[in-house]
Amino acid sequence: MPNLRVTEVKAFVPARDFELSKQFYRDLGFTMASEGGGVAYFHHGHASFLLQDFCVEDHITNFMMHLLVENVDDWHHKISEAGLAEKYKVEVSPVELQPWRMRDFTLLDPSGVLWRIAENVK
Repeated sequence: MPNLRVTEVKAFVPARDFELSKQFYRDLGFTMASEGGGVAYFHHGHASFLLQDFCVEDHITNFMMHLLVENVDDWHHKISEAGLAEKYKVEVSPVELQPWRMRDFTLLDPSGVLWRIAENVK
């Protein structure tokens, strides 16, 4: 029997300013596990992505990441308390209940990548 088990899937997140974006994601709570060749590997628990030192404007304006968390209010509070919006001049929306049975908020990274941080609602 062939082994078709998947161990991980990662998106390549574009960055206009690679150094600024790396610091933003560290401040957000991600760990940068490795870097080389214009790519940095970030993770937080089982969630991970690859930040790339590459940017195509059309790609950034149509790129979205979704981070499913256990407590969206704690994440929103952490981002607010850390002053990430002010430090990086990014937008953070309020937490809202969505019709698709999630509570979420949006966060733009310094390059304009949209993150939707959410928790499931029972």
